[in-house]
Amino acid sequence: MPISVTPSSGMPFDIDWAAWQPAETAVLTFIRREGQLLLILKKRGLGHGKINAPGGRTEPGETNEQAAVRETQEEVGLTPLGLRPAGRLDFAFTDGYSLRCHVFTAEACAGTLTETDEADPFWCSESDIPYGRMWSDDRLWIPLMLQGRGFEAQFVFEGDLMLWHRLQAAPA
Repeated sequence: MPISVTPSSGMPFDIDWAAWQPAETAVLTFIRREGQLLLILKKRGLGHGKINAPGGRTEPGETNEQAAVRETQEEVGLTPLGLRPAGRLDFAFTDGYSLRCHVFTAEACAGTLTETDEADPFWCSESDIPYGRMWSDDRLWIPLMLQGRGFEAQFVFEGDLMLWHRLQAAPA
């Protein structure tokens, strides 16, 4: 069923999610360790200045799992081990950009945590996640991910502002 939202421009923004196709596909990888979560301060690109998890766009010919490992290695020097799919996020932006993001978790990792030109990584207690410095949708689905509940969600953003969302979670 199509949704319609009105961004600040006043022009209606309609999406038929059943027919929607993203312009790009990306991944996020949340490494968990003894009640802590690996997060990054993003230094460039979409979400610059925000706290997020390692991740980025999936390259042509690459699986989402391969992209999750590659992006984590490139951004923070770690290789996630025991990678598991956690959920899917679809984003439509009022400027026309669209993105499908596959979220993964890992219970272990190998390597040395390293700051790069893309990311400043840090470990954070799972009970003290800095949602105020993250994308506004994160507070809706990260708790589900931490509970091990699968999820699918759609979001409409105007810049950093979330205008609309729909979230479906697997039963507890």
